[in-house]
Amino acid sequence: MATKVQNTRRRAERIRRTLKKVANGRPRLSVFRSSKHIFAQVIDDANGHTLAAASTLDKDLKGKVKNGGNIDAATQVGKLVAERASKAGVKEVVFDRGAYLFHGRVKALADAAREGGLEF
Repeated sequence: MATKVQNTRRRAERIRRTLKKVANGRPRLSVFRSSKHIFAQVIDDANGHTLAAASTLDKDLKGKVKNGGNIDAATQVGKLVAERASKAGVKEVVFDRGAYLFHGRVKALADAAREGGLEF
């Protein structure tokens, strides 16, 4: 019998496998969400490098964000990662939600990244 952790990893791997098929060389915007913080990275899978990253633990957001585990914090992280990705020359990405549902904080981060100039 598979455990909850194994099912979560299997679901995330399935989503990443599908994304790599449709990416066409675009980097992926990967999201990790914990109960207290949210993290986002723009990853170039061809070279295995992180092009841009942002989280609620960044110095830029420490003073602005009171609680790192809410929708407001996710919105701030989405704007920051979009800004940093555009500085790195990235315009188009594929969105990797991992094993999380596209709802709540994950959706808020995605919407803020779109407003910041990323296309996906």
